[in-house]
Amino acid sequence: METVQRSASAETVTGIAMMCIGVACLSVNDAIAKTLTDTYHPIQILLMRNAIALPFAAGIALAMGGRRALRSYRPAAHLVRGVLWIAAAICFFTGLRFLGLAEATTLVFAAPVFITGLSALLLKEDVGWRRWTAVLVGFAGVIIVVRPGGATFQAASLYPVATAMIYALLMISARWVDPRESVWTMMLYLVAAGALLSALLAPLVWVPLQMTHLWLFFAIALFGTCGMALMTQAFRFAPAAVVAPFDYTALLWATILGWLLWNEVPDSVTYLGASIIIGSGLFIVWREQRIARSA
Repeated sequence: METVQRSASAETVTGIAMMCIGVACLSVNDAIAKTLTDTYHPIQILLMRNAIALPFAAGIALAMGGRRALRSYRPAAHLVRGVLWIAAAICFFTGLRFLGLAEATTLVFAAPVFITGLSALLLKEDVGWRRWTAVLVGFAGVIIVVRPGGATFQAASLYPVATAMIYALLMISARWVDPRESVWTMMLYLVAAGALLSALLAPLVWVPLQMTHLWLFFAIALFGTCGMALMTQAFRFAPAAVVAPFDYTALLWATILGWLLWNEVPDSVTYLGASIIIGSGLFIVWREQRIARSA
């Protein structure tokens, strides 16, 4: 029994470590994207990122899921999810061009709040008063960060809010994927759909690539793919209720990177809103896990 408990504990620690490292990778990915938005349109950045990342994603899917991971039973579902992912990424990268990295990251944390609200409205799921209260509290945190009507209001802050909403739709759309497909298949086809769709749009905004930026495009593809893979794998080692909260360590990395690279220091109001958003998100995760255990 003691050996089993030690094994479970070790797997939990591994899952938490993978989540933290994956979040750090995605934070670096976002910082690189913010740097590139000064020169390139988000669509062009997405094309380069997805085109470079596709072979890596295929290799990871093949290694983790075997040849079955390369097959999709509902390609149309992945195409729709690709549209949502591209839309979310365009909104986020556009917001990064005008906002601090920590502020944009904070607003995207509203995604669990949107997921809960949209699940009730679109999927007719039963959301009790406690989670609805958490949703309203989360929206209050978003308003505190955005500060509409205030002297410091920036319209660009609406881009990360839109990112959170579209990302919530992306998470909900996972239910359209055939249950026989693994998470590795979903990751592979999301990257593939993103590459296809951004390739169709890129000619409209294309500018010549600067050779000095090629390593940044390779880095964003590497960190983005590794981040997605590590975070996906984290949920295989530990329960979602354990590893999901560590997604919020992204704010720590965003603050550090923003300060080091652009001398950005979020104000106290942003941190207040971030605390409220994160608190509501954690409560929603805890409440959903409790309801699942009761069921």
